[in-house]
Amino acid sequence: MKHFLDVADYSPAEIQDILDLAIRLKKEHFEHGNPPLFKGKVLGMIFQKPSLRTRVSFDMAMRHMGGDAIYLSPNEIGLGKRESIADIARVMSGYVQVMMARVFEHAHVVELAKWSSVPVINGLSDFSHPCQAMADAQTIIEKFGSMKGLTVSYVGDGNNVAVSLMHIAVMLGANFTIANPAGYDMPAVAIETGKKLAVVSGAKINLLTDPHEAVKGAQVIYTDTWTSMGQEEETAKREAVFPPYQVNAKLVSEADKDVIVMHCLPAHRNHELTDDVADGPHSAIFPQAHNRLHAQKAVLARLLEVA
Repeated sequence: MKHFLDVADYSPAEIQDILDLAIRLKKEHFEHGNPPLFKGKVLGMIFQKPSLRTRVSFDMAMRHMGGDAIYLSPNEIGLGKRESIADIARVMSGYVQVMMARVFEHAHVVELAKWSSVPVINGLSDFSHPCQAMADAQTIIEKFGSMKGLTVSYVGDGNNVAVSLMHIAVMLGANFTIANPAGYDMPAVAIETGKKLAVVSGAKINLLTDPHEAVKGAQVIYTDTWTSMGQEEETAKREAVFPPYQVNAKLVSEADKDVIVMHCLPAHRNHELTDDVADGPHSAIFPQAHNRLHAQKAVLARLLEVA
């Protein structure tokens, strides 16, 4: 496990192993604290995009396990602008034991990994968000015991979060449904990968446009912002298209009675997700956010080969 760029790069057994470790490390943390397995290890965090959860959860993951983290802002590095990605990768490899990059273009994190001699983690790209997917899967497993046989329904834009959620869901045996407006589909290559993974696990993928049809019988309803970072010029257009995809009390009532509602945050409340749902009995958005910490500890532990 040299790098962690996409969940689909790994086998279902490897992903399940990391999730099992994440759940164990979380339990350890709350019982007596994690052992200092990252002592002497430093994570270099490269950011092209601002972040709350990614930055703090990775930093605290290293601290909980006895390591340290260095934050590098967009102005400090200028990935691929001030200095080539290949040069940055080779320089950083001599300073830190692992890197995490939160980037606009997926090609940038792939290039970083190509030239790095230490593990590289995709902290988010325009194609996928594998660290979020790990926390999502952990949250679902903690609620239902496993993902096998569940229906995970995503309502909204077919973005990077949807891609990684689809891949991890079908890898672990959950059926995945997405309802999105026409023209806001997931990339064809991501759907093709998902279908191949589903064949192996026996899961099903449903690509729909009707959110009400999508949530029927669902144990998980997931949504995300209608306009992602880098798409700000499309805001007005998207806000005219997406209101029928709002996750509100009526939509939630059409799903399984034990459904949980998820959102990767930040949420634009009363746009894609209403307050009464975000703060209601079905909401899992804050346990989900907190699980970023523990899922990332497990990813780091496997990449650093200390657990």
